Amino acid sequence: MKLEALLQHVEKPSRYIGGEINTFNKALSDNMIRFSFAFPDVYEVGMSHLGMQIIYNLLNQQEDVFCERTFSPWKDMEDALRSHNMKLFTLETKSPLNNMDVIGFTLQYELSYTNILNILNLSGIELLSKDRHDKDPLIIAGGPCAYNPEPIADFVDMFFIGEAEELLLEFLEVYRPYKAGKISKTEMLLNAANIKGIYVPKFYEPMYADNGVMVGYNRLENVPEKIQKRIIRDFDKGFKLETMIVPFADIVHDRAMIELFRGCTKGCRFCQAGMLYRPIRERKPETIIDNIDKIISSTGFEEMSLASLSTMDYSEIGPLVSQLVDKYEKDNVSLSLPSLRLDSFSIDVVREIQKIKKTGLTFAPEAGTQRMRDVINKGVSEENILDTYKSIFSLGWHRVKLYFMIGLPTEREEDLDGISDIANLGTYTFKQVKPESMKKSVQVTVSTSCFVPKPFTPFQWMAQDSVETFYKKINHLKTKLINRKVVYNYHDPETSVLEGVFARGDRRLGAVLLEAYSLGCKFDGWAEFFNMSTWLKAFETCRIDPDFYTVRERSFDEYLPWDIIDAGIDKSYLVSEYENAVQAVSTPDCRLGCTGCGLNVNLIGGAC
Repeated sequence: MKLEALLQHVEKPSRYIGGEINTFNKALSDNMIRFSFAFPDVYEVGMSHLGMQIIYNLLNQQEDVFCERTFSPWKDMEDALRSHNMKLFTLETKSPLNNMDVIGFTLQYELSYTNILNILNLSGIELLSKDRHDKDPLIIAGGPCAYNPEPIADFVDMFFIGEAEELLLEFLEVYRPYKAGKISKTEMLLNAANIKGIYVPKFYEPMYADNGVMVGYNRLENVPEKIQKRIIRDFDKGFKLETMIVPFADIVHDRAMIELFRGCTKGCRFCQAGMLYRPIRERKPETIIDNIDKIISSTGFEEMSLASLSTMDYSEIGPLVSQLVDKYEKDNVSLSLPSLRLDSFSIDVVREIQKIKKTGLTFAPEAGTQRMRDVINKGVSEENILDTYKSIFSLGWHRVKLYFMIGLPTEREEDLDGISDIANLGTYTFKQVKPESMKKSVQVTVSTSCFVPKPFTPFQWMAQDSVETFYKKINHLKTKLINRKVVYNYHDPETSVLEGVFARGDRRLGAVLLEAYSLGCKFDGWAEFFNMSTWLKAFETCRIDPDFYTVRERSFDEYLPWDIIDAGIDKSYLVSEYENAVQAVSTPDCRLGCTGCGLNVNLIGGAC
């Protein structure tokens, strides 16, 4: 009743009520392992995350596990909770979060780290892992940002490196005796640390040289020297998501989602996901269609999305799309594809999609000139861009979104000018090829993000542009993108630079994070909350220079904070790709022949 009263005073009560279609409600018992999947952002963002749907259903299929959900409350709800001395709760049972056995955070974005601290604080849980006791929930984390766990290692008990479906179930095997009181917390953590793919930071002490550069780790217990990532070797036979939670309110991606494959063979040098999720593993078309049938029938979604890092590279994409359109056209269930590659664009596939509904088309050239695209190994030619324009506009599309990055290594002014050239080419091509019946005007939306060097990419050693340099480049583009048919959007350089700090940071950043949170930082990925001056004050208080992590170029022999993680890629391959980038030499798609990334055979159980 107290919660009901609170909900009358918040903007979107549907964020907090739970009870959606396809959620679980289990009878509680003393033996039940209570697990909360915690997404450190609002409901609309978290509910759009496919990984949350997968883990939620996977864990709830275990008889002795009840997985519930928690999201970051918006400011109105947080204020209400604090003013009424209420703790943050799970959606399924409205239980205070500190009643959970395990709280699992997904690390999708570095600027969500303060939200993790806020969730713990709102739950009455000590922020630092060293201050928590046996009675407190175990705090675990996974996701892409876990590949450099060090900036938040002080707050997390263990990290899951890689794909978690099998890893989580193995973790539960060592957690059960701890839950039953048969072993201590330290014994449980040691047992977990010896599971391939689990990193327990309390057993690893970082060491630094006098100049502040890391020199390695001191292992405090008998734990692995390196933590190998985990992958699902046979993706087609792995856990399959056959239903999804249907939200009560609009969310960012309100549709059925199915993964076609994991991994990518393109080798874009800026792309962390393309390096981390190797090797490529496809699902069979019949498996995908069966999954979609089950999800659509159990949810009633009117749109389905085929998810992967590069959907058009699925080996059976044409026949698969044709089958899905034929099957669902009569039910008016549309098909959407994520951001498309210009070098693998298929006019036949798009022609099929538009039979039901003209969903938006988004492409990512990433850079404005051929030289710059060769630097980042994008594999997109001028011809690809022109042919794609001709194809989509001739079929009746009149709006297209283009994504670019600025601040890429070796970038010159002409590379920025090339972004404007590509946008103007779109408006010009539309006039040449649009159907005579087309009355609508063309609109090309250009969006630029600020390049952030990421761990386990060939650019992990390179310097990032400063905030001032990013703004100079944005202002230059504003003077070039003056076509009335072109809309220009850009990402805030300050948030990108802070992202760069935490992307390549070390454990000393935990103090900065704690200080920034104490000063009021949260929802740093949201423009209405982000405050760079507060962050700079936190860095100053902790006597840490953010430039050490961003504008400083690293040498190849420097020990990196994430070197304790084995992502399966040889560092020598990353060095050679760095050198190719500097010379603007492209590397072919590894489906056409092995490019020598050195993917650990023991990791995948055979050649990729």
